[in-house]
Amino acid sequence: MCLATVYKESDDSVIFKNVARIDVDGNKLVLRDIMGDERVVEGRILMVDLANSIVKLACE
Repeated sequence: MCLATVYKESDDSVIFKNVARIDVDGNKLVLRDIMGDERVVEGRILMVDLANSIVKLACE
């Protein structure tokens, strides 16, 4: 299983850990972790590094 840590690009702060799914709805990103918890952020995906389980977002 490949779980990701999602970072805010501007300051590399962690937004959410153990993310199993990301749904895109316009400028909203719905992040879901392995326990089913959700977090909604406004922004866009800048980079996904599957080998290192990293996702970087540009957040508004």
